[in-house]
Amino acid sequence: MSYLEELFSLAGRRAVVTGASSGIGRALAGALGRAGAEVHLVGRDRARLAAAAEEIAAVGAATSWVSVDLREVAGTRELAASRPVLEADVLVNCAGVNHRPPLEQTTDLEYAELEAVNLRAPYLLGQAAGPRMAARGYGRIINIGSQQSWSAFGNSGVYGMTKAALAGLSRSQAEAWSASGVTANTVIPGFVVTPMTLATIAEPGREQALAARSMIGRNGQPEDFAGVVVFLASAASAYLTGQTIAVDGGFSVH
Repeated sequence: MSYLEELFSLAGRRAVVTGASSGIGRALAGALGRAGAEVHLVGRDRARLAAAAEEIAAVGAATSWVSVDLREVAGTRELAASRPVLEADVLVNCAGVNHRPPLEQTTDLEYAELEAVNLRAPYLLGQAAGPRMAARGYGRIINIGSQQSWSAFGNSGVYGMTKAALAGLSRSQAEAWSASGVTANTVIPGFVVTPMTLATIAEPGREQALAARSMIGRNGQPEDFAGVVVFLASAASAYLTGQTIAVDGGFSVH
């Protein structure tokens, strides 16, 4: 193996990516597959999952997929007990719900969905995968957070609460299993136009204003996260754990 392959190759690794049918999750699944991992895609939309899996398989990566509604605890627990999760070397929690009504107007259903998808699912999947990764001596848990993980803006509401808690979950996962070779980190995107953020840019001028806040001067694209996910999934990141890492074009410091 070359030096770069030794550092970054994911050949022989097995990865599970939630939220993999579109947006950032789909790009992350593709990047892991291109780096050599066998990738199991998780999402709700069967048609988009099948298309994503076909796209990744076209570059030679082994892929599989399953449709799961992470809002439902039974489905999430069934996924957590499945072979792909129990045998995963890499777990990427990217699935998210982005309800952001005014805090005082948040309904019980909205609260429950936000907590279930954004926090409970990463917790349950990590709880299943983490100890088994530790027993094998290698594991990578990568949680996809939000600017609301560490700051309040844009009517954060309960969404912001769950994303802040997700960063805390990464630290707890790191504390639990890093001594056994399992790292856990949170990636914080800047603003990225995806199906989940279309409501945000529906306001005239909002997309341009968010781009102007970035030091790079543009909003993010799903492909901007390929490098960081391969790094965090690989041997190169063995000494990096419990961290909250911004991949945001300088958005958070501008």
